[in-house]
Amino acid sequence: MSERILIIKLGSMGDVLRTTPLLRGLKNKFPLSEVSWLTYDDSALLLEGNRFIDRIHIFDLKDTLSLQAEEFDLIINLDKEPEALALTRLINAKSKFGFTMDSQGNIIAANRASEYSLRLGLDDELKFHRNTKTYPELIFEAAQLDYDRKYEYVFNLPERSLIFADEFFAKRQINHSDVLIGINTGAGRRFANKNLSVDKLSKLVDLLRKRISAKIILLGGPLEIGINKRIKETVGFDVLDSGSLQIGDFAALVNRSNMVICADTLTLHIALALKKPVLALFGPTCHQEIELYGRGKKLVSSIACAPCYKNICDKHPHCMDFINLEEICISAANLLSSCSVPLLSLKE
Repeated sequence: MSERILIIKLGSMGDVLRTTPLLRGLKNKFPLSEVSWLTYDDSALLLEGNRFIDRIHIFDLKDTLSLQAEEFDLIINLDKEPEALALTRLINAKSKFGFTMDSQGNIIAANRASEYSLRLGLDDELKFHRNTKTYPELIFEAAQLDYDRKYEYVFNLPERSLIFADEFFAKRQINHSDVLIGINTGAGRRFANKNLSVDKLSKLVDLLRKRISAKIILLGGPLEIGINKRIKETVGFDVLDSGSLQIGDFAALVNRSNMVICADTLTLHIALALKKPVLALFGPTCHQEIELYGRGKKLVSSIACAPCYKNICDKHPHCMDFINLEEICISAANLLSSCSVPLLSLKE
C-alpha cells in the first residue's frame, strides 16, 4: 500500500534544508509512500530534484486550496507559524504529527510525541540549557520515526551549477589543487549579533592568510555585498567574493570549498548537506540543536547571557566578540588536516 504523506515546512530556507533528513526516515518506514512537501517559493529551490519528494507545493492560494481538497494518510507539520498550523488543521489526513491549532487558534501538539518540541518553544530554560537533542532527533521524535545518524540532509546540486562553479574559479585561476576556505560573512537580520563583526572578519581573513596556505572566498548574498566589499578593502590583498547568486550556484561555490567557516545560518546547512568540513560559530542561538555529522567543530561563545534568540542587543562586547580568532585559526587548520572530502565537479 502506498501511503500519501504531506510535509509542511515553510521556512526559513536553512530550516527547510535541515528538515530533509526526515525524508530518509520516512522512505525507510514507508518505502512505497508518495511524499509531498509544502513550502515557500524561495525554499522550494532547495528541494528541486530531491529523489525522495514526489510533489513540491508552493504556499500560494492555488496550492493551499488544492491541498484542502485532497486526503492524506499522514501530515507532518514542523512549523509553528499560524498559516502552517491552520492548514494542518484544515487539510484532511488520517494522522497528523507535529503542530496544529485548536478551535480557539492556539498552537497545540498534533500528537503526544511532539509535546517535547512544543515545550522547547515555550520554556527558555529547557531550550537554552537543558535540552541535548539535535534538531534531527527532535523532528524524528515528532514524526514517530526511529532516528539514525546516517539519515543526513538530502540536497541536489544541479549540473548547471557545477558548470558555473568550474567557470567561476577558472576565470580566477583557482584549480582543484588549491586549498579553498569559504567564510560566510552574514547571518540574516532575525537575530542580533549572529556573526562576527566586519572588523573581526577582516582580522580573521588576515590571520588565515598568514597561518594557512589557502585561498579564501567570502560567501554571502545581497545583504553581504557591502560587508564583503569592506572586508576586501580592509585586508588589502586579493580575496575571492561569491557575490549575490541564485541558491544552486551559491551552493556550488560552497561545494568547491575545502572547508567552511560560518555562523548558524543557511550556509551552515548547505555545507552540511554537501558533506563539507564545517567550523560553526555560535552566539545567540543553540549550538546543541545542530548536528555536524562528525565533520566539524563548534566554537561557542562563553558569554553568560547566550543563547538568547534576541533580535536586539545593546551589549558591548556582545556574544560573538567572545569567540577567539586564534582559536578559529587553530581549529580551521586542524579540520583541514583531518578531513578529506571529495569534491563534486564535472571535471573531476
